[in-house]
Amino acid sequence: MLRLFSNIDPLVRLLLLATLLASVLPATGETREIAQNVSNGAVFLLFLLNGLRLSRSAVRRGIGHWRFLVPLAIWCFAAMALAGKGFALAFAPALPPMVALGFLYLGALPSTVQSATAYSSLGGGNVANSVVAAALLNVMGVFVSAPLFAALGGGGAADMGAAGLTKVVLILILPFAIGQALQVPLAPWIGDHRALVTWMDRLSIAIAVYVAFSGAVEQGLWTMVSAGEWALILGGVIAFLVVGFAGAWLLGGVIGLERADRIAFLFAGAHKSVAMGAPLAAVLFPPKVAGLVLLPLLIYHLLQLVASAPIASRLARSPAPPLPDGAG
Repeated sequence: MLRLFSNIDPLVRLLLLATLLASVLPATGETREIAQNVSNGAVFLLFLLNGLRLSRSAVRRGIGHWRFLVPLAIWCFAAMALAGKGFALAFAPALPPMVALGFLYLGALPSTVQSATAYSSLGGGNVANSVVAAALLNVMGVFVSAPLFAALGGGGAADMGAAGLTKVVLILILPFAIGQALQVPLAPWIGDHRALVTWMDRLSIAIAVYVAFSGAVEQGLWTMVSAGEWALILGGVIAFLVVGFAGAWLLGGVIGLERADRIAFLFAGAHKSVAMGAPLAAVLFPPKVAGLVLLPLLIYHLLQLVASAPIASRLARSPAPPLPDGAG
């Protein structure tokens, strides 16, 4: 069991531990308020580090890949968000309302950076495009995901009034802007401490998940969702995973991407970012709601890693199509 656990992605391990800790020892009462403040500080740090790491030159280069980036952004923030809306409506009669709404929240999120890039590399994809596109999608997600979710979710979604918008600006956008401004003097430190920065990222996300699930556990999460509903959530997430992977692969072919770019498009388009989703939920929702909304995302995050490994291996083994006569 220990060997199996050690082979699991480190972030997934931390998320599992955070969920288990919240189930056994949730932060409640005055402790929850302290934990929420710690979570807000950790999220601020997370987006500060994101701002420090994404170079302005990478942003400029990524914008130049418009034939790759624009369809990818439309897929992530329009097609997947609308699919999430459809799943939320379909499951609303059978699941707790905020869990069903979690499918819309899942659809409105951007791609991952690390895992999408890693699997693109394993599958023989264009790693440079994958890195830049996933990073830019996360920048867009800071500005797009919350209002998109609020607009599509109607009255059941997060309140993006003045208070909600202020929290997003102060805890997400402001630290990212500070990171961009301090990038030149602090970039060497970031480069020299990559392992430390990576673990700071992971711990920030785990803290946000712990606080969110503490509130949900306090509200009776494990009795609120029955075994049949857990099975329904799992089935819905698997179906959403099929939509994400199949749709991204087909769209990459429709717009005529070369094979390496199409593979990069597949993983960037199908993956969803718990690194964005967990902190954003902690900012937008009270803990008792955030834990329920995050359920589909956390299951999706685990399953996308499980599904991506054999897909990447299959793509790596598949020969590239031959060039037309006279080409190359």
